[in-house]
Amino acid sequence: MTNLEGYVEHIIYRNTENAYTVLDLSVGDGGEITLVGIFSYIDEGDYIEAEGEFIRHPSYGEQFKVSSYTVKMPEGKEAMFRYLASGGVDGIREATAKKIIKKFGDDTFRIMTEEPERLAEIKGISLKKAISIHDSFVEKAGARQAMMFLQKYGISNAMAMKVYEKYRDNVYRIIEENPYKISDDIAGIGFKKADEIAEKAGIERHSEFRIKAGITYALRLATGEGNVYLPQSVLETKASDLLSVGADEVSSELNDLAVNREIIMRKDGEEYNVYLPQFYNMEIECAKMLDSLDLKTDVSLEKAEDDIKRVELRAGLELDEDQRRAVVSAIENGVFILTGGPGTGKTTTLRVLIKYFIVHGENVMLAAPTGRAARRMSEATGMAARTIHRMLGVDGGGDSSDNDAARRFARNEEDPLETDVVVVDEMSMVDIRLFTALLRAITPGTRLIMVGDEHQLPSVGPGMVLRDLIKSGKFSVATLEKVFRQAELSDIVMNAHAILHGREPKLDNKSKDFFFLGRDDPETIIQGIIYLVSKKLPPYVKAEAADIQVMTPMKKGMLGVEVLNQRLQEALNPKESWKAEKPFGNGVLRTGDKVMQIKNNYQIEWEMVKEDSVLKEKGTGVFNGDMGIVESIDPGFGNVTVLFDDGRRVVYPGTDLSELELAYAITIHKSQGSEYPAVVMPIFSGPEILMNRNLLYTGITRAKSCVVVIGRREIVDNMIRNTQEQKRYTSLSERIIEVFER
Repeated sequence: MTNLEGYVEHIIYRNTENAYTVLDLSVGDGGEITLVGIFSYIDEGDYIEAEGEFIRHPSYGEQFKVSSYTVKMPEGKEAMFRYLASGGVDGIREATAKKIIKKFGDDTFRIMTEEPERLAEIKGISLKKAISIHDSFVEKAGARQAMMFLQKYGISNAMAMKVYEKYRDNVYRIIEENPYKISDDIAGIGFKKADEIAEKAGIERHSEFRIKAGITYALRLATGEGNVYLPQSVLETKASDLLSVGADEVSSELNDLAVNREIIMRKDGEEYNVYLPQFYNMEIECAKMLDSLDLKTDVSLEKAEDDIKRVELRAGLELDEDQRRAVVSAIENGVFILTGGPGTGKTTTLRVLIKYFIVHGENVMLAAPTGRAARRMSEATGMAARTIHRMLGVDGGGDSSDNDAARRFARNEEDPLETDVVVVDEMSMVDIRLFTALLRAITPGTRLIMVGDEHQLPSVGPGMVLRDLIKSGKFSVATLEKVFRQAELSDIVMNAHAILHGREPKLDNKSKDFFFLGRDDPETIIQGIIYLVSKKLPPYVKAEAADIQVMTPMKKGMLGVEVLNQRLQEALNPKESWKAEKPFGNGVLRTGDKVMQIKNNYQIEWEMVKEDSVLKEKGTGVFNGDMGIVESIDPGFGNVTVLFDDGRRVVYPGTDLSELELAYAITIHKSQGSEYPAVVMPIFSGPEILMNRNLLYTGITRAKSCVVVIGRREIVDNMIRNTQEQKRYTSLSERIIEVFER
C-alpha cells in the first residue's frame, strides 16, 4: 500500500448514490494525481491523507485507487483560505474567504464554530448569513467526524454516508446503545453486520437489544422465503439458532416486542403466530378491500348469454359450456378468478370476456407481474398490457428499506385507476406486497379479474395470494380442466398435465417438442446444454441462442445457476478484444451478457429511446425478474448500461452491481410468468423438499415450442412422485373468511 496526501484540487466525477468519486489531488511538489474510490463528504479544497495503490486504466492512464482516507482540518492561514475559498462552506467564496482570514487569522475556525455572530463584523456579511455560514461549517465538520467514527466499526464510506444521513448527530448514541436499529432502518445493513458493530461497541451477546433485533431479523428472513408469519415455536428455534442463545431468552422478549407493536402475535389453536406488523396489516387490508370490491351485478343471465354468443360470432371464437359459464360468472361478480393448466382455454375465455366488456362500453386495463408476461398477454388478447408496476405508476419515493413497499406507487386510494375492469394475468406470481398496492388503486364498482394457474410455484415474494384467494372459498372461481384438441397436439401440454396428475410423461423422444436426454454426470450434462443452446436449438425453434433459456432447480452445485452461468458465458459470449468487461461477482461482466435484475429497485431511473434517438419515455423502477442484455460498459467509470426486454435502458453505477446476475441460466422459480421459444432443464440431483412435482411442472410450462430435459430419468420420476412443497406460512385466506363472515 502507498500513502498520499494533498489538497483536493478538482472533483471530476461523483456518484451521489454510492459516493464513488474521481478527483485530482494536488500533492506537495505541485503535481496532480487522479484518485478514484469511495469518498463521503469530501469537497474541493479539503486536505486528505489517502492509502491505496497505483493502477493503470486502459483509457485514462495512471490512477491512484483509494482503499481508505482521512480528512485533516486545515492549519495556518494559507490552508484555511484554500479550504474556505473552495466553496465547500455555503455562503463563502474566494473574496469572502480573504476578508474572513484577514480579520480573524489563525483564530478563524474557532470564531466560525464558537462565535459565529462575529462574522457579521465583516462588511457584506449579515447576522443571518453569519449564522448560515456557521451551520454549514459545523455540519460539514460533524459529517467528517461521524464518518471517522463509523469507520472504526467497519462501516464502509458509502454505507457510513447513508447512516449519517439517516441519524445525523444521533448516530453516536444509536451505535453505542442499540446498533441493531440500523439494520431495521437502512437498506444494505443486515443483522449480521449490525451484530459485528454491536460486538465492537461492547454490547453483550445476551443483551435485550440483540435478542429483539434477532427476532425481527428472523422474521424478515422468513418473509424472504415466502412466509408472512412464523409459528412461535418455529420462530423461537430459528432465532435462538441465529443468536446462539436459549429459546427461553427469545420467548421472554417476544411479549415486550408485542406490547410495543414491533411484532403482532395472533392466537392460532394451541400457539401463537408471529408477524411483522406490516405483513399482518397487509393481509387484513387486502381482505377488507376485497370485501368492498366483491359486488354482485344485477344482470339478466339470458341476455348475458346471448351477448356472449354474439361476441363469439364476431370474434370467430367458440367457447364450450365451462368457458361460457366462466364468462357469465365474471360478468356477475366484482371479483373473479379464472384458473387452469396449459391448453385448457384460459386465453380464449379471456379474449371473449374482454370483448364483452368493450362491446358494453366499459374500459378494460390489462396487467401482468413481469414485462415478459405482459407481452404474452398483449399477443394473446390483441390489447395493450403493462406490468402491474407500470400500471400503478412507480413514483420512485422511499428506499428499499421502507416497511411498506406498496406505498411507492402513484396510483392508490387517493388517485385510483380510472377504469371499469382490471384484468391481471399470471396471478400465481403476485405476492402480498404487490397485491396490496393493486387493491389500493381499485375502487369499489371496478371489476377485478384474476387469471392464473394455481399449480404453478408460488410467488418469489411473501404470500401465496392466488392459492389463498381460492382456498378462502369466498370468491367466484372458474377452473378450466378440459385440454382442447389443438393443445393435445403438443407434448409440452400433454406431459405437463400428466406430471400434474402424477402420471408418467411421454419421454420416448418421438415427439417434435419434448425431448429427454439421459446423462449420468454433471460435466456431460453441461457439455450437452452448451451444444443444445449454441448449436442445436436456435435453428430448430427459429430463435437466437440468447432466447433459449436454461432453467435449473438450484443456485448452488455443479448444475446450479452460478456454475452454469460461468460456463454458458464462456461458450455464448467469450472474451474478445473489442468487448468491454469488468469484475463481477466471482467472474466478469461483459458487453453482450444476458442479465437479470434480482431485487425490486423503485428509485433507479430508466428511459426508452426510439430508433432515431428521440426520447420516448422515462421513469423509475426496475423489478425482480426483469431480464436484459448488457449494452455497454463505460471504460472510465465502469457504469453498466442494460437494455431490458421491454425497451427500458438503465445505467447502473459501476461500483454497485449487486442487483444484477448473469441470466444464461436461471432458477425455475425465477422463470415464473415468462415464456421462451425453448427451455433446457438439467435434472440431476437436489434436496427432496425442492425437487418436487410443482417445480418440474412450472419449468415445463415455460416453454412455447420445445422442452429438453437432460439428466437422470429416475430423478424425473422421483420429482413426479414427490408432492411435498416447502411449507409457507400465510393467512390471507383466514383474514378473508374473518372479514366476509362478520
